[in-house]
Amino acid sequence: MTTCVNAWQFLGHPVHALTAAPAAPEGPAVLLVHGFGASTDHWRHNIPVLAQTHEVHAIDLLGFGRSAKPAGLTYGGALWRDQLSAYVRERIGRPTVLVGNSLGGFASLAAGVALGEQAAGVALLNAAGPFSDEQAAPKGWGAITRATIGGALLKSPLLQRLLFENLRRPATVRRTLNQVYIDRTNVDDELVQSILRPSRDPGAFGVFRTVFDIPRGQPLDELFAELGCPLLLLWGIRDPWINAAGRRAAFQRHAPAQTTEVVLEAGHCPHDEVPDQVNRAMLEWLAELTPTGVAQPA
Repeated sequence: MTTCVNAWQFLGHPVHALTAAPAAPEGPAVLLVHGFGASTDHWRHNIPVLAQTHEVHAIDLLGFGRSAKPAGLTYGGALWRDQLSAYVRERIGRPTVLVGNSLGGFASLAAGVALGEQAAGVALLNAAGPFSDEQAAPKGWGAITRATIGGALLKSPLLQRLLFENLRRPATVRRTLNQVYIDRTNVDDELVQSILRPSRDPGAFGVFRTVFDIPRGQPLDELFAELGCPLLLLWGIRDPWINAAGRRAAFQRHAPAQTTEVVLEAGHCPHDEVPDQVNRAMLEWLAELTPTGVAQPA
């Protein structure tokens, strides 16, 4: 098994991607999609294991990691959905399981819907994204405050720059990671540097500024209703960034019939915090997607 850089462009912009596979891969291909502020580096403990049996790809979304961070793009779910869909069609060229964490989970689900039969499955790890009943505008004094003080502050270029500079300090990155990892064993220098490195790229601040205006995208319940392939929900149930138990209940109300759930004692990034457990769950689920006796591509 070897890992190589898979150079590619989307909308004329360089995209960083990795590919690793055994000599004779089993089942569908796998595409790994990171969360906000992360990159292909966040799959460091997953690629070597999954690629022992499967053709594995990992990609940096435009605006993140080693991919381009151009000004003028409308960053959000639609852009990343189209980027992932194009990558599957142009670079993988066969049925693919899309695996996404956080923001990457929302993009993976949207791409899984857009790809139709080319999506062999979708796996979501603490996925981001709203449901329809969360799209309603806030009411009362909270809405007034957001529309005046809060909204004005968040749109201030000076305050955005100060926030950006603070967030890309090594101590801040480590402190944030320590908040979202229940087991902090893997919060190491390698992980911290993998998040700091892209923040120093030209255009990184411009991408960060768009965070305050990213469109919310199609609601999760609508995407679930349109999804035509099996779904795996992997939960780091002690995620402090989201109400994981509440989110799980909402997902259970709307998820399609072909859904498998795995609950883990972990935080927001279970694939890096408890990789052995995630890899095992992924491989077991992937094995179920491969019918016995069906010849696999070499």
